[in-house]
Amino acid sequence: MTTLLSMAVAALLMSLIVAGRYLLTSGGFALATRMTQPGLYQGQARQIVREMGWSLLSAAIYGVPAGVIAWGWQQHGWTQIYRDAHARPLWWMPLSLMIYLLAHDAWFYWTHRAMHHPRLFKAMHAVHHASRPPTAWAAMSFHPWEALTGAVVIPALVFVVPIHVGVLGLVLLIMTVMGVTNHMGWEAFPRWLVNGRAGRWLITASHHQRHHKQYRCNYGLYFRHWDRLCGTDKGLGGFGH
Repeated sequence: MTTLLSMAVAALLMSLIVAGRYLLTSGGFALATRMTQPGLYQGQARQIVREMGWSLLSAAIYGVPAGVIAWGWQQHGWTQIYRDAHARPLWWMPLSLMIYLLAHDAWFYWTHRAMHHPRLFKAMHAVHHASRPPTAWAAMSFHPWEALTGAVVIPALVFVVPIHVGVLGLVLLIMTVMGVTNHMGWEAFPRWLVNGRAGRWLITASHHQRHHKQYRCNYGLYFRHWDRLCGTDKGLGGFGH
């Protein structure tokens, strides 16, 4: 198999993996919504089909750079990903997790805020906000250009910040779960967390729901510090638990 063909196969396989992850995670939380919040998505069938279509296209876009880099890591040792847990001090694992989440959150905040400029919103971000209100299927419902901005973050970080392969898996898990739960239209996390001290800094559905209602606020992904520093934090969305 030629190098180009093997890279293409790796990209295709990774796109299928990302699509499968999306279907399983969003499907699982959609089922949880149906069981705990019956009727919440009533009348949104056409919107959900549209969300799934855009999300599967986004999965293909996310999978291409991830697949190529995974191939390069396996074949040629590209990236700073490591398997041996003792290759670096154990304290580096939680620290690298936080570095990835903070870096991803910063990138998301500023690119997301930029996409609310009228021209970029119309060209790119309007696809995501066409979900009114969003559902558990909307987490990856992006225009291809917006999907591309999200697809490059983690692949870029693995070249510069060392990370254990298991911690990288945890980063991807957190990214997926937070993306889905922030959009599903109800609060999955307990009231004591959302309304407590941790909730002042962590983003959950109660915070992101207000973004989908008001647009010009609450741009963050995991943490509220950029919104607080920049005066764009408008608090929680106000729906029940």
